Amino acid sequence: MRFDIVTLFPDCFTSILNSGLLAKALAKQIAQVHLVNPRDFTTDKHHKVDDQPYGGGVGMLMKPEPIFAAVESLPILPRRDVILMSPQGQPMNQPLLRELATNYDQLVVICGHYEGVDDRVLNLVTREISLGDFILTGGEIPSMVLINGVVRLLPGTVGKEESLKTESFEEYLLDFPQYTRPANFRGWQVPDVLLSGNHAAIARWRFQQQIERTASRRPDLLKLWEKEREQGAGEQGVREVGEVGEVKGEKYSCATDN
Repeated sequence: MRFDIVTLFPDCFTSILNSGLLAKALAKQIAQVHLVNPRDFTTDKHHKVDDQPYGGGVGMLMKPEPIFAAVESLPILPRRDVILMSPQGQPMNQPLLRELATNYDQLVVICGHYEGVDDRVLNLVTREISLGDFILTGGEIPSMVLINGVVRLLPGTVGKEESLKTESFEEYLLDFPQYTRPANFRGWQVPDVLLSGNHAAIARWRFQQQIERTASRRPDLLKLWEKEREQGAGEQGVREVGEVGEVKGEKYSCATDN
């Protein structure tokens, strides 16, 4: 996977690209990250990348010419997506990250700044992505999140790829609570079932915890999970939903009316 990050502040990426699993993935050539600065493509003596908006208004906009020149200088791989990090974009979530990791060989990511970019930049862009409903000083932090989230899904990045399948958001359910030694810490005891060695009972307990935790913290995700289970596989899906009711005991039923 090749990432081309169009940014006015390439130094922002130094730490994250040299740390943890991401650094290891880059060293193993699982992914490549190339940083390109639009300022290097300006033609005036002041290397100006921003200007006042037509019609007036507060703040400055990034000019289109340096961004176009920067993107057009890049190689073009067959499966390429050109992304603008923007608060007006599609919210970033796990299904989106998995789509990008699976379907593309090159992600060109444009980091906006100031009050945004000249709207004509959208002619370069195939999609806009947002980190959330809030405003940051620029697109660098959201692009770092995007890189991290995509690279960790690429084969070879995570040691045990099976663990990726049981994480929060992979099937709309949040992750179950987990514990390590000591079994008793300041009076907080690890649940007995986890110490039992009964793997079937542990699996049932974890699944129950996922449902209950999602119900209490993210009921919106639980509704998506229920809908997918009911519609996904016909009779098989109905049977599985019934089994969830047995797992929960008397505390929670996935066949809710709300």
